[in-house]
Amino acid sequence: MDKEYLQKFAKHLKYLRLQKGLKQDDFDCERISRQMFGHVENARNDVTLSKLKAIADIMGIKVKDLFDFE
Repeated sequence: MDKEYLQKFAKHLKYLRLQKGLKQDDFDCERISRQMFGHVENARNDVTLSKLKAIADIMGIKVKDLFDFE
């Protein structure tokens, strides 16, 4: 795992969440837990494609937008 890239992703994910006015609790559903989302947003865990899709769906964005940080 590339820790620096994961940290950049996490920072961008938090930025997007805040821009959308969402709380970490908004990501607590059957597709992703609030705890898992928190770990991803704090660069503690890598994330699967299905979890990325769930995150993007909750945010109302496309998965590719999650990677628009470089």
